[in-house]
Amino acid sequence: MAEHKGQFRLSSMCRVLRVQRSGYYAWKANPKSKRALADDVLLASIRQFFDDSHGIYGSPRILRDLREEGVTCGQKRVARLMRQAQLRSVRGYKRPRYRVGLPATAAPNRLQREFTVTLPNQVWVTDITYIRTHEGWLYLTAVIDLYSRMVVGWSMNSSMATELVLDALTMAVWRRRPTGPVMIHSDQGSQFGSDDFARWCKDNQLVPSMSRRGNCWDNAVAESFFSSLKNERIKRQIYATRQDAKSDVFDYIEGFYNRIRRHSHLDQLSPLASCWTPWGVLGAGTTTWIGYVQNVRRRGMSRSSWERARLLHK
Repeated sequence: MAEHKGQFRLSSMCRVLRVQRSGYYAWKANPKSKRALADDVLLASIRQFFDDSHGIYGSPRILRDLREEGVTCGQKRVARLMRQAQLRSVRGYKRPRYRVGLPATAAPNRLQREFTVTLPNQVWVTDITYIRTHEGWLYLTAVIDLYSRMVVGWSMNSSMATELVLDALTMAVWRRRPTGPVMIHSDQGSQFGSDDFARWCKDNQLVPSMSRRGNCWDNAVAESFFSSLKNERIKRQIYATRQDAKSDVFDYIEGFYNRIRRHSHLDQLSPLASCWTPWGVLGAGTTTWIGYVQNVRRRGMSRSSWERARLLHK
């Protein structure tokens, strides 16, 4: 209305817009309501948490951060403010559909897409991905514990030899120190079908399991991690050297993903927080049976699952 004040009378504009003159003057004296002022304060907090997540958190995870800081609000309000401020979380790309391939010959598909387990160090999944740099490709192998979705082992190198996989598994075994057999699930890559890989698994109580050929959904957890890594970090960077890429991937895995990043499968907890107890980290050889009970209760397991976990932990 202020733009057309020189062309039309105020009373005429109020009549056309069906606005009372008194209401217009009241709005002009105090254009922002208490709700709008509160939204400005809330938006500042939302921006802070959004920036802390490197721009990958949407309204559900931002809401968790706000509530941990004692802020009371709803998800719809957070989503509305993020939409108005054009704060959009990083999203992945649609994948093409694949036809189900043949079973592996080196190892059967023991996992059968059972991605929910009751204890740490029951099932690990692993896979290889590649990262572009100006020096050439950098290859990354990651080993993930299905219980906490934590990356328990990883390795990076300029070549995709079997040693790349064995180095990641060595880190996983050294960090987790499993006391019994652990299923290790992978795709049908040549590194996982080699004799060196089979011997190493046998010597370290790892039981190989392989996806069907050309079926990425059989190893969906590993594929999901690589998708998060690339969408949330790698695709937003240009790496001049392999060392630059290694440093950034290390920061993402150990500094952000394992310790801070909220995971939808873990009730919006980070992998480390999902298995943390006063006695240490579950699966790292420092936790008592009480710690297991706390976690199985949180995950809503049946009494039989508690007893099975207790017997395994003895």
